[in-house]
Amino acid sequence: MHTPVLAVRRTALVAVYGTLKRGLRNHHWLDGAEFVGTDILTSVTLYDIGPYPGARAEPSRGVEVEVFRVDAAGLKRLDRLEDYRVRQPKSGDYDRAVHHTAFGPAWLYLYNRDVTGCPVIRQGGWPAVA
Repeated sequence: MHTPVLAVRRTALVAVYGTLKRGLRNHHWLDGAEFVGTDILTSVTLYDIGPYPGARAEPSRGVEVEVFRVDAAGLKRLDRLEDYRVRQPKSGDYDRAVHHTAFGPAWLYLYNRDVTGCPVIRQGGWPAVA
């Protein structure tokens, strides 16, 4: 479920589901961020794009996310990594939307590109554990 942007402009939380998670290759982009906790979101489905996942705002049985508290500079760094374009959010690789977590509203990056043929992850996390 999305929250009106005006109500959450000041949110300092971001929910991550892919290479930004602890122990994975892009976690260093969250240096200085405070780990808040983990949650399961049923408002998103993941697609395995190959080297990373992409989330879509589609119902699932529960996707694992990690929630972090970030400052404005940290969010700006993540926007750069995710190719989020503030003025044209649909033109980059990812858009950013607020989703409800157990810790409050958090930004979550949603994949803008085609996912046809990509494996779907409707439950659990990425990388999928066999």
